[in-house]
Amino acid sequence: MNSLIVVAGAGVLFLLAYRFYGNRVAIWTGIDPSRKTPAHELYDGVDFVPARKEVLLGHHFASIAGAAPIIGPIVAAGYGWLPVLLWIIIGGIFIGAVHDFSSMAASVRNRGGSIGGIIESEIGSRGKFFFLIFSWSTLVLVVAVFTIIVSRTLESSPEAATASIIFIGTAVIFGILLYRFKLPLPLLTVLGVIAMCGALYAGFLFPVSLPASTWVWILFGYIFTASILPVWLLLQPRDYLNSFILYALIGLSLLGIFVVRPAINLPAAATFNLDKVGVMFPMLFVTVACGAVSGFHSLVSSGTSSKQLSNERDAKFVGFGGMLIESMLAVIALVVAGMLATSDYKALAANPIELFAAGFGSLMKSLGADKSASKMFASLAISAFALTSLDTATRLARYAFQEFFQSKNSIQSRFRPGRMLSTSAGIIAAGFLVFSGEGLRIWPVFGAANQLLAALALLAVSVWLSKKGSRTLFVRIPMVFMFATTLTALAFMIYSNIQKANYPVAAASVLLFVLALFLIAEAYKALRKKA
Repeated sequence: MNSLIVVAGAGVLFLLAYRFYGNRVAIWTGIDPSRKTPAHELYDGVDFVPARKEVLLGHHFASIAGAAPIIGPIVAAGYGWLPVLLWIIIGGIFIGAVHDFSSMAASVRNRGGSIGGIIESEIGSRGKFFFLIFSWSTLVLVVAVFTIIVSRTLESSPEAATASIIFIGTAVIFGILLYRFKLPLPLLTVLGVIAMCGALYAGFLFPVSLPASTWVWILFGYIFTASILPVWLLLQPRDYLNSFILYALIGLSLLGIFVVRPAINLPAAATFNLDKVGVMFPMLFVTVACGAVSGFHSLVSSGTSSKQLSNERDAKFVGFGGMLIESMLAVIALVVAGMLATSDYKALAANPIELFAAGFGSLMKSLGADKSASKMFASLAISAFALTSLDTATRLARYAFQEFFQSKNSIQSRFRPGRMLSTSAGIIAAGFLVFSGEGLRIWPVFGAANQLLAALALLAVSVWLSKKGSRTLFVRIPMVFMFATTLTALAFMIYSNIQKANYPVAAASVLLFVLALFLIAEAYKALRKKA
């Protein structure tokens, strides 16, 4: 199969979906451009700050698109490229984009509240109680594991360390010039991109070499600061500028595929990697994860992005469009894996990021670029986005911790933690996982937890729309599918981990399974009361 046909076909389908299905979803969710958004109504200069849709897309996309849309499709390619491609396209359009868009819309209509707040409003305080504990715990695990990954990446790639430090300084200057001095966004964008290119070059000239243990402490200091600073000063401009690195990675990959037109050599359907990834249903859907749908996206949509949405009409551009761009990245990652012979894929599949970087380097070499430099650029881009996901996850954990105490329950509401305490709680918990080594041991359950978050977010949106008397089928069908997939995957994980005597992962899987059943029951009660 010619890879150009695959990529071009996927691109056309994503564009058509954005134009037509995105408009239908906007109507069904009740998007109203005349309504005042929480970013204006609750403006505080810290978390609630209206942003231009281009800037917000950059923040949103950089937050949701870490390494996962690259890793998932490459690992899942063991099932064959065709089922993975079909799931990325169908799942990305009808589940992932709907999930991200509707989560954002529901949050905007609930004063910028998280999915937990929507669950409390529509399902009940008990549902919110367990959901926030679950989401906060999941975010702490993300912070812990991403801290380990980023610290090791910065140790092994000192060039990325220098570039990351300069990126942060550039973002702060960008935010001040945009929001305080009101300089034009196009001019600042050009200057910011030039500065980031200079930062990449400076990384090669002046690498910062430090051990991973030192980087852990530096990262904890950085994410603490990033979580409490006003969003316009660091997080938003950093993500906006970082998004151009990923746009460049996608654009150059597409150019390479268009010029080289490499053949997809992996089988369309295969069984050679199933001992590692499991049977196709449900494990294909859990393995691809973020390239098609991710529950983490609902936390971003309802956690940071909804608080910066300047106009409701921008929700389609940011939420629906951002997810389709990520799905396009997943298709590119699949094509890069598919370029390899089966034997080469088996040899490199254990390190998907290295596989992708090597494939990107080969494409760029065909365009006349230096292969090793191109490979290094791909590695730097992916490490930059791992860091972006890390600071966003920290801020979301802070929101979840604070929202836990903003409850109708009088015991919880007596204590109102501030930004510093809430951020510290998440980082201390993550630090325990980092230094105890438990984070990486429990990490295998994250895939199922992430997909369960998506099912729960769709559940909350379904109840919200149902109580409004709106159409719900477009979210209910994806919700049922995600619950079926996740619960089946958890059942497999419980069985296999008990057999392996891996009791911590088995116990975590049981807790997730019970939580899902509890929230389904609570939602059913809420809907019966409405009826």
